[in-house]
Amino acid sequence: MRFRHADTIWARFPELASGALYATGVGPGVDTGPRAAEYTARARSRLAGTTEGEFPEVLAWRRAFSRLGVKPTQYRCASESLLRRLRKEGALPRIHPLVDLCNALSVAYAIPVAVLDVDRIAGPLLEVRPAGGDETYTAFGGGVERPAPGEVTFVDCAGRAHARRWTHRQSGHSSVGEQTRRVLVVAEAMHDGGAEIVPELLKTVEEEVAAHWGAVGAVTESALLTRPAPDFTFGG
Repeated sequence: MRFRHADTIWARFPELASGALYATGVGPGVDTGPRAAEYTARARSRLAGTTEGEFPEVLAWRRAFSRLGVKPTQYRCASESLLRRLRKEGALPRIHPLVDLCNALSVAYAIPVAVLDVDRIAGPLLEVRPAGGDETYTAFGGGVERPAPGEVTFVDCAGRAHARRWTHRQSGHSSVGEQTRRVLVVAEAMHDGGAEIVPELLKTVEEEVAAHWGAVGAVTESALLTRPAPDFTFGG
């Protein structure tokens, strides 16, 4: 399978820094809580000095959303939503050991991190691109939506959208659950310095997967996606 950003995305957002990691063998039977707590503590420390809306990483995504015609305080990027929840509620939701870990890394680095169930994606290509208007999106509640033409989303070869408003919200169809064994992790940054932060984050994910799932034979491969970049080919 291949993952890429369309040329139109790179042309419109040359400041984008993106990376992807494929991992297999990541079942639910491990405890990532202590490590996730360490990363979450980093975010809490940063939030003690200011709100997430002042973070340069968040402001960069707000500017990107505004350029797309999306109201950035109505539709927040995933990392801002998680940081806001952490600041208001003091904790993040518990979903799945890998998702919990990636959510904690997302708030620690203040950039969106998506985790998708690869076996729920129709290959051979998953592409970040503007919607044509005929894609279908499954909400977490089970309802079906259609992203508006021009809305940036992750689209597979079956015309299924795996996100709304780019980094705002993932799809319930490809969400990670107890049955998940193969995942695609995507990190995307828009701020100055993102090209250095994204590979650091991906390396951390690789190390955590090896530490927690290595005993059961977990395998990872990753790539930094820059402009111009080849497709990230993964999973054989």
